[in-house]
Amino acid sequence: MIDIDVEIRDLATRRRLPASYLARWLKLDQSGRSALLELARALKFRTGQLVAALDLLDEISVREQTSVAKILARPSLRGLVTGGGSAPERAHAVLNELRAVRFPRLREATARLEAAIAALRLPRGIKVLLPRELASDELTIQFAASAPGELDRLLETLLEKRSELARILAMIGGDDEV
Repeated sequence: MIDIDVEIRDLATRRRLPASYLARWLKLDQSGRSALLELARALKFRTGQLVAALDLLDEISVREQTSVAKILARPSLRGLVTGGGSAPERAHAVLNELRAVRFPRLREATARLEAAIAALRLPRGIKVLLPRELASDELTIQFAASAPGELDRLLETLLEKRSELARILAMIGGDDEV
């Protein structure tokens, strides 16, 4: 049986994980080291994803005073790891879930904004995108039209929804209660 620390070091070398992150990983208790190794293998984490996971897990474990193994054993995370989809999709979903656990108010604010966007009932062809992690106060609106008449219809719809979109923009910018 291969020693788990040897496997971690091997993975860290292949991923060119910074030495400080390798040291943090090796400082975890045995179950935490194993659980993170299993996660990294199952999702084929890239270096940046592994770094983000280590940061988030460390912050969550400190805030909640629990172990990394217990965090990674949560059903919400296990379901994402073992669920359908490609490894990159699942890795992205797991990191998003860890961010939501770490930043619960951000998750709530995002959910409220997404609900407000859904309530607009915009037609196919108009997509409203929130800034990543609500890190800016910019709202992105994308159009997809294949004919001039379709573009006119989408623009008219957008103008009709202008005040609701302005309210969502105010919510993002902090001018309105999110």
